[in-house]
Amino acid sequence: MTKFPVAQIIHPAGTWRGVAALCPLTYEDRFFRRRKLTVEDGWSIIADFQKTVSLNDGDALEIGEGLLVRIVAAPEALLAVTGPDLARLAWHIGNRHTPCQVEADRLLIRQDPVIAHMLAHLGASTTTVTEPFRPEGGAYGHGRTHSHEHGASAHHAH
Repeated sequence: MTKFPVAQIIHPAGTWRGVAALCPLTYEDRFFRRRKLTVEDGWSIIADFQKTVSLNDGDALEIGEGLLVRIVAAPEALLAVTGPDLARLAWHIGNRHTPCQVEADRLLIRQDPVIAHMLAHLGASTTTVTEPFRPEGGAYGHGRTHSHEHGASAHHAH
């Protein structure tokens, strides 16, 4: 049985220096608790955390003795959203709890025909692109919004 290096420490993007290898992962693949990851050079590590984590582009996993594996947002199929009122379009995307990368002249979302149809009815144009996906982290700065937690308040209605 092959033994893989184990990563249990995450160094947030911008807080570390030096890297042993790059590990490209899609947005979906950057959300896990325990997973075998393969770096660009072809060797593997086991990432094993007590709780589910949402890794960001540029985070580094420590695999022992100061060796780091940098997480890279891998290119994936996305929709580029453009239109005359990006703020309004972003509001509608956010209201559906859809991850969104906000840029000056466009929004990027994962491919979703229902959301694309809604956006078309709002006057948006969508184009399929393949590039890294780095969506905003949520209103409270906590990675994904899957847990749908909004702080101490227990009441939340849509």
